[in-house]
Amino acid sequence: MSEAPATTVRRWLRTLGDVAYPTVGPTAPGCPLLDWAASGAMALTGEADGPPVLSPGPMLSLVSEVGSALHRLTAGSGRPVHVGSALLLGARAGALGLTRRGRTSAGGATRLLKSADGWCAVTLSRPDDIDLVPAMLGRVDVSDPWQALAAAAHDSGASELATHIRMFGVPAAALPQEPPVVDVPWQVSSLAAPDPNPRLEGALVVDFSSLWAGPLCAHLLSRAGARVIKVESTRRPDGARRGNRRFYDWLHAGHESVAVDFTSAEARAKLDRLVRAADVVIEASRPRALAQLGFAPEKLEHRAGRVWVSVTGYGRARPDRVAFGDDAAVAGGLVGWSNGRPVFSADAIADPLTGLVAALAAVGSLVHGGGQLIDISMRDVAAAFAGSPPVDHGPHPLRTDAAGQMVACPSLGRTQAVLAPHAPEPDGTAAAMGADTDRILRRDFSFRV
Repeated sequence: MSEAPATTVRRWLRTLGDVAYPTVGPTAPGCPLLDWAASGAMALTGEADGPPVLSPGPMLSLVSEVGSALHRLTAGSGRPVHVGSALLLGARAGALGLTRRGRTSAGGATRLLKSADGWCAVTLSRPDDIDLVPAMLGRVDVSDPWQALAAAAHDSGASELATHIRMFGVPAAALPQEPPVVDVPWQVSSLAAPDPNPRLEGALVVDFSSLWAGPLCAHLLSRAGARVIKVESTRRPDGARRGNRRFYDWLHAGHESVAVDFTSAEARAKLDRLVRAADVVIEASRPRALAQLGFAPEKLEHRAGRVWVSVTGYGRARPDRVAFGDDAAVAGGLVGWSNGRPVFSADAIADPLTGLVAALAAVGSLVHGGGQLIDISMRDVAAAFAGSPPVDHGPHPLRTDAAGQMVACPSLGRTQAVLAPHAPEPDGTAAAMGADTDRILRRDFSFRV
């Protein structure tokens, strides 16, 4: 028998300790497939020249429950966080004007390739990745990298091809026959003593992450009253700064910005003081890279109650397996299906789902007193949502009328238009890179350590 979403989330939170999970009274019946149509994610899922597809819409029941849990747990701070699925799943696509493209991701960097025994997702998001394709294939006569990869995939097993491509540091994943079974999408280990007087309002969050998942976690903590300081390398700033300003501002407005040269011993020493003062640290780096900077969480001394959130593609136990949102979703089995063939689900969907789950884990840990390292795998997050039970109240026909495409739920007697992704409305403008570096790093944080 499938587990109810509320039971699933309670089980996740129990891994963080004796976390109180406030209950609410009965709510009006809803339908995750109608929510899927309204979220903007359905409009992004399907063939480019075909209709949007309902799969994997049932996961919206679990998305809603995670959002509800975060709302309830942050209510004690006086600034309860509400997470709507339309902004969660459609914000970037709405800002960038992305559309569904079938087996090419909405963002264009990832493709699902047909293999001899299934499907393999490959991400070529950086010029260096494209330059590596001839080496991957053992050829020099590669005029079209994607065409050459598709031809190689046709004669290869999906798992073998993905393994081979990953040897070059390029993200790749075989689509499993069934979503992997994931009991909890994070691993928890003790980092320090718990804080007997935990707080969320005014908590100091130091965010080393970039792009989407980690920054979304920081954004949600900021909405709950935390103070967020974003830390970037002057040599490798957050790549999202080069993207759509509206999306970046939505994630980072109100956060302070520190930028330093990580190769400088003096700069690392100043950052060390900041990290030691943090209540929450968010990072999405390979463990080896953090260790080289002197910020490996296992090697640091930690103040009571600190929460360290580590976001990686496949977990800290598999540090060399890199991933982005679309290929991580495929690895977790989180795809749509159109005419018996897989299509990408929404836009890099493992990213926003991981950001939401990371925020829930961080808040749940803080409520318990913290002192924990939370290891979050994007692939496991995707698998947890892909395993959501199917909707059990009958078919949901998709029809097209003068108003556009509509999903009907006969059980509830309701219909819902398939809405386009909704662009976010930032609360302000994000700080320029390094705007607060001098002011913050010259502070004496010893009173917090």
